[in-house]
Amino acid sequence: MTSQKVRPGFDDEYQSWQEKTNRVVQRFDGFEGTELYPPGVGDENEWVVVFRFSHLDQLTAWLDSTARRELLDEERPLLEEEPTQEVLAGAAPAEEAAVTAVISHEVLPERQEDFERWQEKVLEAQREFPGFMGSEMFRPVQGVQDNWVVAFRFDTREHLDAWLRSGRREKLLEEGRNYFASFDVRKVGSAFSGWFRFEEGTKEGIPPNWKQAMTVVLALYPTVMVLNLTVGFELGKFGVPDFFGLFISNVCSVAILTWLLMPVVTRAFDRWLAPSGPRSLRFHMAGVAVVLLCYGLLLVLFGLTTHD
Repeated sequence: MTSQKVRPGFDDEYQSWQEKTNRVVQRFDGFEGTELYPPGVGDENEWVVVFRFSHLDQLTAWLDSTARRELLDEERPLLEEEPTQEVLAGAAPAEEAAVTAVISHEVLPERQEDFERWQEKVLEAQREFPGFMGSEMFRPVQGVQDNWVVAFRFDTREHLDAWLRSGRREKLLEEGRNYFASFDVRKVGSAFSGWFRFEEGTKEGIPPNWKQAMTVVLALYPTVMVLNLTVGFELGKFGVPDFFGLFISNVCSVAILTWLLMPVVTRAFDRWLAPSGPRSLRFHMAGVAVVLLCYGLLLVLFGLTTHD
């Protein structure tokens, strides 16, 4: 995972450079995919990129390659400072996580055991905060990375920020500074990431949340309507209580969205959801118009079929 602060006004150039990098890295053995996370609000124009490889030695071959060094030389004029990098060996994609924070620690060599015990105390404290979904610690990778990296997940950005700004964490950091010389925090995430699957290595980013929301509604509305007209009607005939019938309908709708409709909608709108490069406002608005047209057609369809 790499993090870079792009100079103001150079976002388009950086994304073009990232496209070129993605085309190059796809030629390396073991490459599985790339994910690009644009800056969030208040993130100081910091872009985060995740490169996934099957094995550590294949990742190392990419990191040490002449092709990558040449790409880094091209990137430097676009950045405010040198990019940072963490290797998360053995990590599995956290597809259901809404927001992930990755913290890199420069641990003092003589305090590594103390750092591990301190990290256990941090985990205990995190478990008491709303929205905490789990944590994983990655030890240094010899010859690749010296820092200790901790990744933890929360269900929303608000819950993550509540932990990061809490007095409880601040007290723990005061203690932790006895064990590490420095640390760096980065946040990545997306509200609907579990419903969006793109071909590995072909897309440079995740869709913005407003696009995700529009396409989720496009699949959700017909799902709910059809379930109300079928499952809901049949349950009502058998006298099933409304609260239990609604639960069954929700289970069915989530299953249909996850494994049936969202993959179809994602494939249909993939160029608009995550274009391969910078696009004009007209391109994005054209996609909005198509989605709105689909909304209108669904409203007409169900209006005619449910009209008394």
